Amino acid sequence: MNNLSSNQLIAAVDFSEYSQTALAFAATLADRLQSKLTVLHVIHDSVASPGYYNRDTSKDELQTIEELAKDRFTEFMDEMRRDHPELEALNDAETLLVSGVPVPRILEVVENINPDMVVMGSLGRTGLAHVLLGSKAERVAQLCPVPVTIVKQKKSENNQIEMESQ
Repeated sequence: MNNLSSNQLIAAVDFSEYSQTALAFAATLADRLQSKLTVLHVIHDSVASPGYYNRDTSKDELQTIEELAKDRFTEFMDEMRRDHPELEALNDAETLLVSGVPVPRILEVVENINPDMVVMGSLGRTGLAHVLLGSKAERVAQLCPVPVTIVKQKKSENNQIEMESQ
């Protein structure tokens, strides 16, 4: 990395199982490199990606999508810290919540922060669906001015998730 390096990693998460694996990878890398970790979530249209901002039906008050996303982000980070107490970077991580279309907003945050690397999770889709649909992670990797590590998951023979990095 160059002399102007920020010694910082960004992990972009969407609260999925794939982003949990990617965040654990990013935190491990941040610990080993003694880098600052920023965990980024882009609030997007819940109709396009239902399920990420589920409402707690026991609450009587109405919440905006921003409030729901903030609550879910806090829960996600608490779960990650609980599940990975050995990862110090998770405890010191800065969280950043922004609104918009994920790929352009991730790239905008990268331009503003100038990290050494971006880490994202991916389903690891292959074949025709992959060619036709692409993915947010791959689009970020194509357009990002800094290196991007895409952490893929694959199912092992006993149906456990394994991590693989490309």
